[in-house]
Amino acid sequence: MMLILLAGMPGAGKEEFLKIARKEEYDIVRMGDVVRRRAEKKGISEKDIGTFANREREEHHGGIWADRTLSVLKEDRTVIDGIRSQSEVSIFKSELDREANIVAIHASPETRFERLKERGREDLPQTWEEFRDRDKRELDWGLGKVIARADHMIVNEGSLKEMHEKSRELLEKLELEYEDD
Repeated sequence: MMLILLAGMPGAGKEEFLKIARKEEYDIVRMGDVVRRRAEKKGISEKDIGTFANREREEHHGGIWADRTLSVLKEDRTVIDGIRSQSEVSIFKSELDREANIVAIHASPETRFERLKERGREDLPQTWEEFRDRDKRELDWGLGKVIARADHMIVNEGSLKEMHEKSRELLEKLELEYEDD
């Protein structure tokens, strides 16, 4: 199984990487979907999902969402979106008994804030202060360490076309490496 663990701060451009991966016929598994489904079953509002996810990590362990995501993995070529901590990385690597490539998507805070405002979703920060608070929460989970230890980094400060090209090039490179193993 070729496994890519995708990480990045909110608004960095992970979704654009996933669009290209989907076109290349990768199975996409979103940890956030696992969180949202569980929150929905418990009657938790979309606005409170982050708090719920954090509480679950505190009550169980830092990799609880990785554990809960394992059951939905099925394809040979998979991108798991939403990696937040090194413990999640460790769970995927050990439980799936294979190498995983960590891909981080990076964009400046200013760029990310503008992108998030454009999305217009209820659960997204509306002010710079809310944005910084959300970033702090993500970093407190360990996302910064995952990004720092990524095997590959895509800087997404340019056009959509540039992001798609960078994503396609990286996926091609990873395919070649996988085939050589």
